[in-house]
Amino acid sequence: MLVMALLTLPSHAKAQDLVADLSEHLVAITTGFTGTDVLLFGAIEGQGDVVVVVTGPAQDVIVRRKDKVLGVWLNAKSLRFSGVPSYYAVASSRPVNTFLNDALQARLEVGAQHLRISPVEGQRATEREMIDFRQALIRRKQVRGLFQDEIGEVSFIGRTLFRTRLFLPANVPTGTYIITAYLIRDNDVASAQTTPLLISKIGIGADVYDFAYEQSAAYGLIAVIIAVMAGWLASVIFRKS
Repeated sequence: MLVMALLTLPSHAKAQDLVADLSEHLVAITTGFTGTDVLLFGAIEGQGDVVVVVTGPAQDVIVRRKDKVLGVWLNAKSLRFSGVPSYYAVASSRPVNTFLNDALQARLEVGAQHLRISPVEGQRATEREMIDFRQALIRRKQVRGLFQDEIGEVSFIGRTLFRTRLFLPANVPTGTYIITAYLIRDNDVASAQTTPLLISKIGIGADVYDFAYEQSAAYGLIAVIIAVMAGWLASVIFRKS
């Protein structure tokens, strides 16, 4: 199947040292979506290692710290971070530390610690607080399964063909994802290719989601009315029984 897929790559791909594509370019989230795998496949010319970096749409994220005040946990301080990927994952043909130095890992944003996310300017915080809040943001994303805490595997079939499976969890955010495959030789980027992946809600679930997001007040009122009516109906049924 992988060989057949490679035959569909553009003809100009033969002139590149690395070519890659996805098994699908649209992931449709419908009611009952439980997550899915997307296959990235490709080929390289010559020797080298392959690293794949997946980033979801950037967003602002507020991280809050809770402190105990008079025996009650309260929100004490918060920082807003910008440019935070809504999803992040990395896959590699070998352990990255064996062929990428720290400078190149940082440049390619390989590893969550190298993501270029920073607090929005103008906020009051010490350098130590910024580091702690940043680490808390990454941990929260990892717990939710939106930052993969382990590097996935890029497997080679022979010396030329490669593949990796990218897992997208059930809570994956919608939007356009950027998937970049790098060919690394002698601790430098020999070639790279970027491929977009669109994740979108469709069907009735999408209509409900859009309504809840765009008309949050009306959605909340309707939810309250439905809850009250359900409670009233239940009481009537129990009285009759």
